[in-house]
Amino acid sequence: MKAKPTASNLHPHTGKIPLREREQRHGHRGCVVWLTGLSASGKSTIATELERELFRRGCQPFILDGDSVRQGLCSDLDFSERDRHENIRRVGEVARLFSDAGFICISAFISPHRADRDLVRNLMPVGTFIEVFVNAPLSVCEQRDPKGLYAKARKNKIKNFTGISSPYEPPLKPEIELPTNRLTVMQAVEKILKLLEKKCRIKSVPGKPAGKVPGAIRWSDW
Repeated sequence: MKAKPTASNLHPHTGKIPLREREQRHGHRGCVVWLTGLSASGKSTIATELERELFRRGCQPFILDGDSVRQGLCSDLDFSERDRHENIRRVGEVARLFSDAGFICISAFISPHRADRDLVRNLMPVGTFIEVFVNAPLSVCEQRDPKGLYAKARKNKIKNFTGISSPYEPPLKPEIELPTNRLTVMQAVEKILKLLEKKCRIKSVPGKPAGKVPGAIRWSDW
């Protein structure tokens, strides 16, 4: 459910460019690709490569990433349950604005609670919220641990760490599930692209598939 404004004298301004005209110019529908999963499951890696491939196809993509957002928009929030909820609520509203402008907004957030992810879904027109479960086993994520966060969490140096001292609620019916312990980065990206071709009408590019791009990043290249 969308949060109600606390002020009663608000009058939203509507511009003169309808969404359909923006989407015609961009060549695709606006939507939100929401990547959720444990830390080190591969969300940001997929987001970066997906953005590059969409841009190569002439689309208008933009990434919202957890660490980046917490350095600005949500820098006043910690990792308590209340602030985690507020973090996702804010990001969801921003993602909706990007979608309303006809962009493909790629959001990479642990977003551990189903209720928070459902809140964002309910902000969006039907069919424009694409939940992607980046599913890697905890043991694999700990083995990758590019930022050393799991090691610190195991030593109690980080509180409320998802998967260790705080729960993660996996999606029940995501639009896509990506077992990143069995897929390459570009195989994961290709699966998302195929769905976007159907749901958001992005262009299908003939020739070399994304999975064959030279120098494609690996999970170990974090």
